[in-house]
Amino acid sequence: MTGYRTPLPGPGDWTPEEEHRGFFGPDSVTWRIHADPSYSAGGLRALMLQALHPVAMDGVARNSAAFRDEPWQRLIRTGQYVETLTFGTRTEARRMVARVRGLHRQLGGVEEGSGRAYRVDDPDLLLWVHNCEVDSLLTTARRAGVPLTDDDADRYVAEQVTAAVLVGVPEDTVPRTVAALDAYFADMRPSLAATSAARDAVRTLLLPPMPTWVQLLTPARPAWGGLATLGFALLPVWARQMFSMPGLGLTDAAATGALRAFRQGLLALPVRVRQSPIVRAGFERTAEAAPVSA
Repeated sequence: MTGYRTPLPGPGDWTPEEEHRGFFGPDSVTWRIHADPSYSAGGLRALMLQALHPVAMDGVARNSAAFRDEPWQRLIRTGQYVETLTFGTRTEARRMVARVRGLHRQLGGVEEGSGRAYRVDDPDLLLWVHNCEVDSLLTTARRAGVPLTDDDADRYVAEQVTAAVLVGVPEDTVPRTVAALDAYFADMRPSLAATSAARDAVRTLLLPPMPTWVQLLTPARPAWGGLATLGFALLPVWARQMFSMPGLGLTDAAATGALRAFRQGLLALPVRVRQSPIVRAGFERTAEAAPVSA
């Protein structure tokens, strides 16, 4: 189903202060969640959940042929997109969004199961990807022990409407509360399926190709395998059952415990190690602009 795609705002639509703070700012719940170590596990959960939409997954499989052979590049690009949108200036974020929009306009196909012709930037497909990301990052952060009240959770969902509108989703279709987000997934479940492309994508995320020397001389394989398995185990039960992989040996309680241990381990590391340059630049830029108290 195609439809209206929201226009992209320009530099004239915001003040110099808003430009500097970015679209969210350091006082947002978005910064708290996206800067937390649990973000990486939540991001993997989001990708695996997104795969259950047959049309959205067809778009990935048809137009990202290199994903199976070089999944790292797509993972890096996705991470950079979300981090720039969150922590960059508005100009930096807009530039990244414009690039993604331009790419999406060129991509599409016909999903064989439904016969639906689509464009990758169809609003309902963009909304699915957005909601999977928001649900995954929020629920993972809460299970990891990030102190978030119910009001904080609703505020995060509401803040993320900005991200959805920027990429092209009509604002009035985007959930603004946790309850609305839950209702969206309840409505979507009958149309979801673990297609062969979806199962292949999850297998690639769980066991991505690596050069032989990396596997033999570094801990990359077990480290990534543990993180990806954790991301899968954090999926809702119904999603894991659709993939016919109940939890790869992890119960919900075990997954939560492993996630909390993972977060605490990373929190013990220096910020320069556990945060990307994009995230650190956002905090440094806004700290420099903060007023100095007398």
